[in-house]
Amino acid sequence: MPEPMGFFTDTTVCIGCKACEVACKEWNQLPAANGGLGELSGDSYDNTRRLDGIHWRHVRFIEQFKGPYDGRWLMMSDVCKHCVQAGCLEVCPTGAIIRTQFDTVVIQSDVCNGCRACIAACPFGVIDINPVSATAQKCTLCYDRLQVGLEPACSKACPTDSIQFGTITELRARAHKRVDQLRAQGVQAQLYGAEPDGPLGGLNSFYLLVDKPEVYGLPAHPQLPTRTLGRSATLTTASAAVLGLLALVGLRKRRMEEVAADSSGAPPLPPSSHV
Repeated sequence: MPEPMGFFTDTTVCIGCKACEVACKEWNQLPAANGGLGELSGDSYDNTRRLDGIHWRHVRFIEQFKGPYDGRWLMMSDVCKHCVQAGCLEVCPTGAIIRTQFDTVVIQSDVCNGCRACIAACPFGVIDINPVSATAQKCTLCYDRLQVGLEPACSKACPTDSIQFGTITELRARAHKRVDQLRAQGVQAQLYGAEPDGPLGGLNSFYLLVDKPEVYGLPAHPQLPTRTLGRSATLTTASAAVLGLLALVGLRKRRMEEVAADSSGAPPLPPSSHV
């Protein structure tokens, strides 16, 4: 059984070249948006803007400027997190989403029925519908390449090793060493998703950040859909009990009116007059 594999993304050395986006598009033969007639976003150098069914890699540009020469750019190549406890896999009704022998999460397009349940279940907004196949799609961590011993296309193309591929054990050790190095230089570095006892059992694609996760578009406390099932079930039960009680009160009131009408010999009130 192979060891769990994944990505460690060191955002401090990302240069925003988008080579990973291009490599992902090319290898997976993903269609161009709007037939290739892209529009500028108008508020950033980032024109892809988000992950979706035809963009499985997305380089975020976070521009933090107080003035023309006072600020910084944060850049991060975002991708599916391949969660150890994956919400998308949990809710899929057809079994289209599987966990591979590399502990990665893959959507099988030939089994997907396009129900979109996985889209709602993903706390990272990773999954979307590919308009060509009409099925939900996302990064597969190049499962086809892993099966023949090749590195994923995105990390292979990264010129600065911002995206690093390997076993999760090795990547975690490398990531902690990098954090220690940066902190020794006065950089407020932190890891997101690297710990196995963290949210969702840890992420098989984790990140080194120098600002709060929310700044990078990452939720501070991602949760599985099942975390809310207990509360939802309680509310549903309580609502059902209240509705049942109201129905009983209504039926009792009507019965009493019918009995009173029979006693007086007057016809009962029509149903439209009852609450």
